[in-house]
Amino acid sequence: MNKAITWITACTFILALLLAAGTVEAKVSAEEAKKLTDGTLTAFGADPKGNEDGTIPAWEGGITEWPEGYKDGMRQIDPFPGDKVLFTITAANVAEYADKLSPGQVAVFQRYPNTWKMNVYQSRRTASYPQRLYDFAVKNATTAVLAEGGNGVLHAAESVPFPIPKAGLEAFWNHLMRFRNDTVLREYASVAPTPGGQYTVIMVREQIMFPYSVPGSSVDTINNRLILFLQEVLSPARLAGQIILLHETLDQIKEPRKAWTYNPGQRRVRLAPNIAYDNPGTASDGQRTSDQLDMFNGAPDRYDWKLIGKKENYIAYNSYKLHDDRVKISEIIQKGHVNPDLLRYELHRVWIVEANLKKGTRHIYRKRVFYLDEDSWSISQADNYDTRLEIWRPQETHLINYYDMPLVATTMEVVYDVQNGRYVALGMTNQGKRWSFNEEYDVEMFTPAHVRRMGRR
Repeated sequence: MNKAITWITACTFILALLLAAGTVEAKVSAEEAKKLTDGTLTAFGADPKGNEDGTIPAWEGGITEWPEGYKDGMRQIDPFPGDKVLFTITAANVAEYADKLSPGQVAVFQRYPNTWKMNVYQSRRTASYPQRLYDFAVKNATTAVLAEGGNGVLHAAESVPFPIPKAGLEAFWNHLMRFRNDTVLREYASVAPTPGGQYTVIMVREQIMFPYSVPGSSVDTINNRLILFLQEVLSPARLAGQIILLHETLDQIKEPRKAWTYNPGQRRVRLAPNIAYDNPGTASDGQRTSDQLDMFNGAPDRYDWKLIGKKENYIAYNSYKLHDDRVKISEIIQKGHVNPDLLRYELHRVWIVEANLKKGTRHIYRKRVFYLDEDSWSISQADNYDTRLEIWRPQETHLINYYDMPLVATTMEVVYDVQNGRYVALGMTNQGKRWSFNEEYDVEMFTPAHVRRMGRR
């Protein structure tokens, strides 16, 4: 039996203690939850219908069969190789499309008016997941509640907890708890070019376990461990061997995130309380914060969250051209921004969640606005504002359906600094690297003792 599953099953939450801490009552009645099964909404709470002008199609289950030519174990190939660019948004015509762009997206055009563009393709609602994820989302709708203060989730299992969100934090927890398999291994490149375009490729290996996604798990059986995360820098030589171990807790107010670092120069494993919030992210040269990895991660407690609603927006989607391992990193990275000819944008409906910094708390971003894909609950776009409430760092993730699972996840994340002219691109698995969802991890891997052994190799 998979040791990870054994460990998850063995861990139990003391539910009475959680209830004593207080909860926010569920707001979805059994009657309203029927919308998830009667065709009014998808099981994930998306609108299954297309829009009136036909530019957004109906959702018909997403990708349910592998594309022609794909075989098990291959890197994901483009299911739509014949799709052509419908039109291109440039600085010259961006005003015509501004109602379907975020302010951050518009700011990138303003920063790079001569070189930035968005090639828009036919919209394809390809998101799909194993059936059990849909089944549990329906169940969660009438049972899941926010913990006191919104700093956790109670009474949910395996899937998104709030398919019919009533508050900003409910929508946000859908992103934090969305399905990414129970284990992941990925090796990827991270690049932070200078304003002049010079850069060093930093290679990173990440081994990740998602206890909540293990079949049979729930928030009551994961011992408050949402993610177990082990990251090692592989190259260049001056950085190689740096290791981060992280235990991401579900309720980070009750039990803060635990993190350790190993520095090969010191040859010691140390507690690292600063790997959180607005501290600089790994291999980013200070161009993103720790909580910007995966568009947002960590505790939401420093912000007040508001659910704005839904809108149609052009987002990076079905980015298989970018995902192609025949594409070199040097073809992706350009001065000022990534190569727009490799990117694919489509019109999709997104949930908008606004986060404003609470009084008495600190973060370099005073305001953040997130755009969540309605079919996957992945944050597709985020606008990060400085203390003057001016756009500072828009970010986007380029999503694909890893249809061998199936699930939706990124093939590259980018954070643009429109004030200093720099950016960081991470998650690139080109040139032979890919995600693996077939790993069996022993939880002993995710301990300081294992990190010490790794450092002695």
